[in-house]
Amino acid sequence: MTSGSAFFQQIVNGLTVGAVYALIALGYTMVYGIIELINFAHGEIYMLGAYFGTIAAGALLLAGVPVYVTLPLALLAAAGLTGLYGLSAERMAYRPLRKAGRLAPLITALGLSIFFQQLVLLTQGAKDKVFPLAITSAGVTLGPVRVAYIQMLILAVAAALMVGLQLFVQKTSMGRAMRCTAQDPLMASLVGVPVNRVISLTFVLGSSLAAVAGVLVVVYYGKVNYLSGYTAGLKAFTAAVLGGIGNIPGAMLGGIFLGVVEGLAAGYIGGEYKDVVAFVILVLVLIIRPQGLLGVRVPDKV
Repeated sequence: MTSGSAFFQQIVNGLTVGAVYALIALGYTMVYGIIELINFAHGEIYMLGAYFGTIAAGALLLAGVPVYVTLPLALLAAAGLTGLYGLSAERMAYRPLRKAGRLAPLITALGLSIFFQQLVLLTQGAKDKVFPLAITSAGVTLGPVRVAYIQMLILAVAAALMVGLQLFVQKTSMGRAMRCTAQDPLMASLVGVPVNRVISLTFVLGSSLAAVAGVLVVVYYGKVNYLSGYTAGLKAFTAAVLGGIGNIPGAMLGGIFLGVVEGLAAGYIGGEYKDVVAFVILVLVLIIRPQGLLGVRVPDKV
């Protein structure tokens, strides 16, 4: 493989991973944009989605469901079940602390992260969970680049969900309510916006997107374990900060950018250093442009 073809191949690989980061980062950025909470349990929500999708796919195959139907149904099942987990976390863990200081919800988020990890460890064991569908490496060659069908699927699903979310937020009444709540929750409630319902929906949407990302990743790599959410969550948080925390297009851009940079780092520096590159980027962004690529600096209130 020539240097030029290797470069473009790493770009494609990076776009694939970046699309997944973007889906997870959307959960971080939506929740922060609404209630200014960094939900550090969101990485574990992604991990739960991967497990739910794997278990659902296995059950569907045992029931005799055709292979081509199994994956879409597994995605829907994972999104629905994980959305319920996100809703439960908001109702039981975060809502009672909404008027508390910022430290209490942060500690609660860390506690939820540990709880979800240990829940999966106790119920599913420490061994990797293998996805029951064997995905081949078949694909198409486009000039110097080979794109696997599973990469096309990940990119297509991620793009469709990101466009759909943006249209939902910009074009629907509930999306308008989300934007109003993000701007001023008190004023939104005074004009009749169901703030609690909006916040719950935000958690459900973010959790469902993370679940889809989890299923796509377990299909891509073939396995998942109970610690998978930790690194993915940190990477997605980095992507959200990079794009501008609270900014939906920024989360998408940050995820794609981080994935491409990681792909190039893995190809030219070494796979063992790609994680270092991600966190170096985070530190540089916090130092040089803390509001992120698309974020807006907010003046201090007096």
